[in-house]
Amino acid sequence: MNAIEAAGVHVTLGGQPIVRGVDLAVPTGQVLALLGANGSGKSTLVRALLGVVPHVSGTIRLLGAPLGPEVSWDRVGYVPQRMAAAGGVPTTALEVVVSGMLHGRRLRPPRDRRPRALAALDALGVAHLRDRRVQELSGGQQQRVLIARALVREPRLLVLDEPTSGIDLPTQRTFVDTLSRLRDTGTTVVVVLHEIGPFAPLIDRSVVLRHGRVVHDGPPPPARGEHGEAGHDHTHPHADPEPPTDGPDLTLEMTP
Repeated sequence: MNAIEAAGVHVTLGGQPIVRGVDLAVPTGQVLALLGANGSGKSTLVRALLGVVPHVSGTIRLLGAPLGPEVSWDRVGYVPQRMAAAGGVPTTALEVVVSGMLHGRRLRPPRDRRPRALAALDALGVAHLRDRRVQELSGGQQQRVLIARALVREPRLLVLDEPTSGIDLPTQRTFVDTLSRLRDTGTTVVVVLHEIGPFAPLIDRSVVLRHGRVVHDGPPPPARGEHGEAGHDHTHPHADPEPPTDGPDLTLEMTP
């Protein structure tokens, strides 16, 4: 079974086409890197696959079910690019991770929520921040809390949008080791990246987008510094920017 099946997906935001007729099938247990310059549609595509933004045409299935309430959302983890701006009721890092155990069918976290949340924070090296308000954390610390929130779900499908932004290299390697263990248990991973970097040993396949279309689907491209269109995935100053989006809420941004 494929963890993700998408056919003819089109997404329009602000009256502009962002994703144009993307077909994508991701087999269970595969680790896929989604690459492309800024404005290529990477983040918009993964948000559409999860129902965070609507698609105007095409079909999407996750974990064998059509996008919507039939999907086993409790087994889908999502790490957005950044946390919502500070404001509202103060929320601790531990509370954010516990929120990862909630979904449309579960309104209360399980009884073992605290040890599970602490273990997830510890895996990312931020257990000592458990009682700190996320509004007080650095961007890199917030990102590690978001990753812990996704991992605490023990997902069968894990989608990460530039998850290591603002995280130092040793922590990136620790995170990659954690993903490697998840892959060994059969978890499917889709990760949006500018450069493969420390993820290289983990990646089974890469898909490169340009102007909302797939221009490469196959083996990972050459590392940065090696030439070739498929590996031309670093940011360009002249790339068309994606439409601005609000930061994600502290709850999971997916269809319930």
